[in-house]
Amino acid sequence: MVVCNIEEIKEGNMRVHCLGCIFGSSVEDFDVCMATTIDKLIQQKDVREFTLASTREYHYPSDQTKLLKEIANAYVEILNEKKLVSLNKIIKSKELLEYGKIWYNWLQDLVHYQLRGDPIGAYVNLIREIRHLKAKAQHEPQKISEGIMYYLENTLIPIKEILEKCQLIQISKPHLTAYHIGSRDLYRQIFRPSTRPNFMFTKYMTVPPRGEIIDRYNVGDSLVEIYKVTDKVRPVYFITPPEFRLSEEQYLLLDAARQVLEKRRPRELELREQEKMRELFYNIGIELIKDLSEQMHISISSEETEKLARILTRYTAGLGILELLLADEKIQDIYSNSPLGISPIFINHQDFDECETNLIPTKDDGERWATRFKLISGRPLDEANPVLDTEISVPGGVARVAAINPHLSPDGLAFALRRHRFKPWTFPLFMNLNFFNPLCGGLLWFLTEYGRTILVAGTRGTGKTSLLGSLMLQILPSYRIVTCEDTLELPVEALRELGYNVQRLKSRSVITKIEFELSAEDALRTALRLGDSCLFLGEVRSVEAKALYEAMRVGALANVVAGTIHGESAYGVFDRVVNDLGVPVTSFKATDIVVIANKIRSPDGLKSYRRVVEITEIRKHWQRDPVEENGFINLMEYDVKEDTLKPTDILLNGESMVLNSIANRIPGWAGRWDLVWDNIQLRANILKTMVDISRQTKNLEILEAPMLIKVNQMFHKFAEESRKEIGIIDSKRVFDLWLEWFKKEAKSTT
Repeated sequence: MVVCNIEEIKEGNMRVHCLGCIFGSSVEDFDVCMATTIDKLIQQKDVREFTLASTREYHYPSDQTKLLKEIANAYVEILNEKKLVSLNKIIKSKELLEYGKIWYNWLQDLVHYQLRGDPIGAYVNLIREIRHLKAKAQHEPQKISEGIMYYLENTLIPIKEILEKCQLIQISKPHLTAYHIGSRDLYRQIFRPSTRPNFMFTKYMTVPPRGEIIDRYNVGDSLVEIYKVTDKVRPVYFITPPEFRLSEEQYLLLDAARQVLEKRRPRELELREQEKMRELFYNIGIELIKDLSEQMHISISSEETEKLARILTRYTAGLGILELLLADEKIQDIYSNSPLGISPIFINHQDFDECETNLIPTKDDGERWATRFKLISGRPLDEANPVLDTEISVPGGVARVAAINPHLSPDGLAFALRRHRFKPWTFPLFMNLNFFNPLCGGLLWFLTEYGRTILVAGTRGTGKTSLLGSLMLQILPSYRIVTCEDTLELPVEALRELGYNVQRLKSRSVITKIEFELSAEDALRTALRLGDSCLFLGEVRSVEAKALYEAMRVGALANVVAGTIHGESAYGVFDRVVNDLGVPVTSFKATDIVVIANKIRSPDGLKSYRRVVEITEIRKHWQRDPVEENGFINLMEYDVKEDTLKPTDILLNGESMVLNSIANRIPGWAGRWDLVWDNIQLRANILKTMVDISRQTKNLEILEAPMLIKVNQMFHKFAEESRKEIGIIDSKRVFDLWLEWFKKEAKSTT
């Protein structure tokens, strides 16, 4: 293939072959490359954007292509209006013969060479020449002065006016003071192509946006920078992974290795066994890169070989660029909108809400992701099933995936991923982020342990499922847990690794309605027959709610029952359960507690914060309307001024029916609200101390699940010792013993 030839022009995109070109493959870096591109834009007038393809592809969108097309049109206009020919009249004058030859040669070089390769430099050169000749004309004899002015007015000034119509020149004008002709720095600021190494399909914006860096951190071996851009409300999430920091030789190796691996199509079984497949591809990749480096005479260390093998695995056996985003614990949602190849990936960030990224997925990305999701899940994505609802797990992150195809989305494939923490969320981790305060943590711990029915409610993206998963960790591992979900989001595998006895059930999605999967109602009825267990429902969505409330009313479950549901208030939950899901009004009273999580907006509307805003007790005396009959009693309410939950008088005065019901079943606690309250505060103090010590030592590891499970077990150990010794749980004694143990345990983790 001839270098610099046009490979194809498809849908207005001109693709130019640049591999092997000694002059480079980006217009912002190389003047010859820019000149060649302008020549092609003169020939191909219908081109709207172009791509220069070498070991990496540089894609220039329509707005940047337009800048060069204007220069191309200016070049043609200068030639067509014969601005160069007017010099012949000057050359005929004997007095100006020597000047004319110099001017002619200078102008030929300016227009035919410099203008196409360095239009900004050509404009600066032209301005300086005009200024020089105007000054010269004032001190020369009349005939020479007249010739200079003729040259200026009929050649140089008209060329200047033509160039000043070009947007590229207009953009550059504020930066031309002391401009160094030949520098490409200004071009690098103006031309910002998306880059795609040949071994991958995603395009990548290599140049950071113009703006202020408001955060910077590392995710593995990737650098993440958050930019606040002046003309944008939405911040820019700019990630620089290792695959964009490779040498040209390493790109060649990866591209060659990918082509070899692509020929080995993984079988469906392998795709479902993700860990085994990744390990297989990684080992093959190491050997393959070693062989290719020898064949291509490229020197590479063992460390570099392993790095390239990891990257290769990501883009063959894995999900490519999505894995980089899923590895960032601060990312909560990932959106890839149709049509792919135009818009960047958008994310919801823990600290900065919605951000746009410097990653642009292509149609090829979408096809590969859709195929991978179908094979991993075993669910279809076709004309009859335009929506795919599934879950994925990659190194560093897990996510729920919703994919839609062109039968639902006319612009093509689109994807939404709800990221879940690879490690389960814990109460102390939530408290560290101010999601709720220690008293709320102590109260929820108490309610979960003593077998209440809890619904965690809120709008989308408020942390309902994460909070539900954290409730599971407050149960001692000695209790059996059964989960029921249509999309697997609860941290079951993590709990199993931590020693929990967990049985997971997977039901049919209410969106995709796959016939061969069990309905949510049948799955729930099955869960109720699996013996005495704590039951956690991924979400109460449909008719299974009737079966759930039927079981709760007849006392089929003696342990905690908890689930999530959409609703922004206790009444909203009641309205959905009764009016939307068809549960009888009085059956709703089987619910003990509704926990509401919502997003709180900042005054400027640019940020939002996830908070637990309400803990409501459901009383049992009402008949028809819990609002009119005072059936909803708040135990804790959110104080917007102090940004925290506060206990209500009902809770402080010991008037909670649910808590008193628990106390009546515990020896020594009946009628002793002081002991109940003391126990809740003891739990709150333990959780608060964990967070305080974590912040003091800057050790977040002590807030994770393994430590929390130990904390829970030691709390019960010391509480039981106290009860046996003095007949009651002495909170001060229990806390002091626990604190002494915890400080030693925390120190051992540093």
